[in-house]
Amino acid sequence: MVDPDDRELIISCGAALFNLRIAIRHFGYRDIVEIFPQPEIADLLARVSIGSKRIIKQEESYLFRVISKRATNRLPFIDRELPASLISELESATELEGTWREIMTKIISASTRSKVIELIDRGDRLQMADPLFRQELSKWVHAHNNPSHDGISAHAQGINEKLDVFTPLISLAIRSFDLGKSQSAKDCQLAKNAPVLMLIGSNNDYPRDWLETGEALEHLLLKARINDVWASFFNQPVEIPELRSRLQAMFPENGHPQILLRLGYAKEIKPTPRRTVDEVLNEVRSRK
Repeated sequence: MVDPDDRELIISCGAALFNLRIAIRHFGYRDIVEIFPQPEIADLLARVSIGSKRIIKQEESYLFRVISKRATNRLPFIDRELPASLISELESATELEGTWREIMTKIISASTRSKVIELIDRGDRLQMADPLFRQELSKWVHAHNNPSHDGISAHAQGINEKLDVFTPLISLAIRSFDLGKSQSAKDCQLAKNAPVLMLIGSNNDYPRDWLETGEALEHLLLKARINDVWASFFNQPVEIPELRSRLQAMFPENGHPQILLRLGYAKEIKPTPRRTVDEVLNEVRSRK
């Protein structure tokens, strides 16, 4: 329901691709990447090979070390501004690779923030009013000790792990009731208090652009973690076509909106579960 065209899924694959490229470079090799090497296979997004030895750059080692520390932090951010020099550095992180020339970042000004928050509010209310959306969301929320490594743990939403026993009730409430008003109030407050709201867009809106957006996004997120900055996302205005059009009209120089996120300092959080290497490889084998 939330991602019918696999746009966000491909963006996430772009983020994973960037991590792989950084890992290869960190271990002293060139990364050789072919994007959509076989157009007739739509799901084959990239083919990655390990090239010749190369000199390791210090920046790549820094990025590699924070891959495991990157997570979405949904908690309120501390009332502390980001230095202007760091904001500029984060913006430029999406422009360092030649393939990202069409990826653009925009720091949302205070004067425009209220209009963007209105879209977040509207997006929450529209999505939570949809029973199919709520059903999909409820299946994605788990207790932290759930055997599945997919989905979002309740603690990632700021719920004490001691209350994990109530996670099934939380899922039931999400599935059964329109919680748009309370969700909107929470998200709008987070957006209002965020030190930085940032929009990432692309000139075009095709799978190649989504993949490149994911690479650029992950570079920005890893750069942020090097500097102890956290991020979380406001996907609603980009997931709903009507609101995405309105967001695009507000920032026409940014092309097609792809990612709306907030950046700031916050308390450390536990990472959400990840699939093991064996789980990933077993699924790949099962699909062949």
